[in-house]
Amino acid sequence: MTDAYSPIPELNLLKRFADQCTDFFAPGFELREYGRGVAWSDEETPEFDARVITFARATASGSTYALWRYDDDADLAALPVIFFGDEGDLYITAHGLRDLFHALAEDDDGDTAPTRESYFENRRAYVAWVTSTFGPPPEYERGPMAEYGWRFVDWLLEVGMEDAAEIMTDNLEIMGVARP
Repeated sequence: MTDAYSPIPELNLLKRFADQCTDFFAPGFELREYGRGVAWSDEETPEFDARVITFARATASGSTYALWRYDDDADLAALPVIFFGDEGDLYITAHGLRDLFHALAEDDDGDTAPTRESYFENRRAYVAWVTSTFGPPPEYERGPMAEYGWRFVDWLLEVGMEDAAEIMTDNLEIMGVARP
């Protein structure tokens, strides 16, 4: 039996870092119980729940980060990261965990970032930690919405999440991401 936070080494490394922090290190970001589920729809959809793995709160108001397990053979750390907004937003926000970790290091959310000195200390430590642990940010030819968006829409329709599929379709169209 293991006392690891998750079966994903990258998340376990982040958990060890976060446990040493006395404050947040990225605005609104907080690791939560791994795989707890997303309370994002009123509908019961076991197929959805089986493929969406939650791991963090994304905003102070309750938005969630989750991994979309589109492939059973995929490296869990390389699965796309989905942002489930507490106000109905839905995006594929990162290609995988390393992409998300680097994005959190770059994003300071201006007005919503805490102003406590302990936050700034943790923030500086996090930025240094991400670079020393994972190296430079990964580079991708296409953004995560362009890479996975339409596949995610199709999957949402397949598991009966029509409302979520409509939100994703709207976001893809607004972003100008053409269906392949």
